[in-house]
Amino acid sequence: MKLKLFGIIVFIGLSAALIGCSSETGQSKGGEVTIEFMHTSVEQERLKVVNGLIQKFEEDNPNINIDPVVVEEGSLSTKIITLAQAGELPEVIEVGQQHAKMLDKNALVDTDALKSVIEDIGKEEYFDGTLKLVRTEDGKGFRGVPISGWVQGIWYNKEMLASKGFEEPQNWEELLEIAEAFTDKANQKYGIALPTVEGNLSEQAFSQFALSNNANILNANGEITLSTPEMKESLTYYKKLSQYTMPGSNGVTEVKDAFMNGTAPMAIYSTYILPAVYAQGDPSNLGYAIPKKEQEAVFGTVSSLTIPSGLEEQKKKAAQTFVKYLSKTENATEWILMAPGGAQPVHKSVVASETYQSNKVINAFGDLSTEIAESFNEIQVFGLVENKNFVKMGDISSSNAIPIMMNQVTVGDASVEEGIKAAQEQLDKVLE
Repeated sequence: MKLKLFGIIVFIGLSAALIGCSSETGQSKGGEVTIEFMHTSVEQERLKVVNGLIQKFEEDNPNINIDPVVVEEGSLSTKIITLAQAGELPEVIEVGQQHAKMLDKNALVDTDALKSVIEDIGKEEYFDGTLKLVRTEDGKGFRGVPISGWVQGIWYNKEMLASKGFEEPQNWEELLEIAEAFTDKANQKYGIALPTVEGNLSEQAFSQFALSNNANILNANGEITLSTPEMKESLTYYKKLSQYTMPGSNGVTEVKDAFMNGTAPMAIYSTYILPAVYAQGDPSNLGYAIPKKEQEAVFGTVSSLTIPSGLEEQKKKAAQTFVKYLSKTENATEWILMAPGGAQPVHKSVVASETYQSNKVINAFGDLSTEIAESFNEIQVFGLVENKNFVKMGDISSSNAIPIMMNQVTVGDASVEEGIKAAQEQLDKVLE
């Protein structure tokens, strides 16, 4: 559902939402309080971990009861909209960046309560980039408390690169040189598995190159900046790099498969490539690169725990206590290791913990695991300008204008100028 529709629905029910968060469900009795926790860990193994954490919390906090609400990730948007309209948002919600923006846009996030939690935990406990991703638009508050995340980069097969005398690509020029050297289209061999589909993966992949070249979608005033020389240079480079990838519109499946089966020695993908490499390949042969132009830029995302606005004081304090509990090193480590390798720690103490480092998947990748986690410090995303994390970037991403532009320029016959012009016209309508 489009964000504009979400805004219409939620604003109709906003008053009810602010009152309804303190409805009959979970009313406190005799000093006890019950709060709901909505999360997306539906798989049995993950559900077992989350329920175990809830049980431990209740044992340590006998006056607080947690009522879990389990939702499929694909149904989360619909569920949030429905509950917000009815004024029945759970007291703690696991959300991604876009859902956090949706809630914040409609004044349904208690940014003060979340800021207090993060200050209690200590900002120094988090990698710098993770807090940037959950900052409010004014840069003063937070939309959520980070609990896990993942980063994206260029994964490469060390042995394949070495076979032609190459090492890790450090910049755009070296990346292009390697991609060209391995491309043999007659034998269906390509230099890099590059996203070109009309989908989020293409926007995420392109963002790393654009932001590395100081090209953002928005400026500090929130104005669209698609036609800058830096953006045109970045799109021109991506178009050139696409000459050395598989034909057609490449999405998640095509990119992953090409890298895993050796069709391409490099791929742009998230850390969720790690479990596949662990299961099917050689973890010691995997490399991770962040080729730069003017600076390093890593695309990343976080899952965070948010607290809705309008809660009665007892429930708000209970929600804060629960979020802080899940953020403790030992508990956050359990949470991360539900999906080792794919899900990345956002807490420095988790990376340093013996439990994390001794996990068989994490341990198999050696120092690379720590290198990947620390790349959260280099995170940059479209719409994050200085300390301003613009809500309207959610509307821009939902419009699919950037991925359509990427597809037209790489797979179609459109020029860089034509692609940018079409995207600009589409975004002008979205944001008018």
